[in-house]
Amino acid sequence: MVNFMRAAVNEQRKYKGLPALTASEFLKLMREKRAVVELDNKLANRSVNEGFSGGEKKRNEIFQMAMLEPKLSILDETDSGLDIDALRIVAEGVNKLKTPETSCIVITHYQRLLDYIKPDIVHVLYKGRIVKTAGPELALELEERGYDWIKAELGE
Repeated sequence: MVNFMRAAVNEQRKYKGLPALTASEFLKLMREKRAVVELDNKLANRSVNEGFSGGEKKRNEIFQMAMLEPKLSILDETDSGLDIDALRIVAEGVNKLKTPETSCIVITHYQRLLDYIKPDIVHVLYKGRIVKTAGPELALELEERGYDWIKAELGE
């Protein structure tokens, strides 16, 4: 995984016209970013996702976000299969990476993830289109009422 991440980071730097990181610079950066998601040092010596548990895979995804600092991240059901501790760690990693210059689309079916990651805007996607948009209160309302009331509003 170290080689994979170093190649990815340096390719991104090359694209931006920046010099490649030296081995020591990269390892320092990697240590800092690993701490964000409490990623075990042993995992860094494995092949990408080799023998990772579900929670370790999710932490690794957030670690990659931390390393690459994308302007837009899309997390599709990142809470799927996570126990409560892993969910908290992954969510804390996402929260720590939030800046005014970045955006993150979090796709979930469950409020529990949004107990940790506070959304700015909530959209409801139905049959391939956004049918409702509101603030974080919409997620709470969906948790309480389900989706049938939205279908009723749509005449379905």
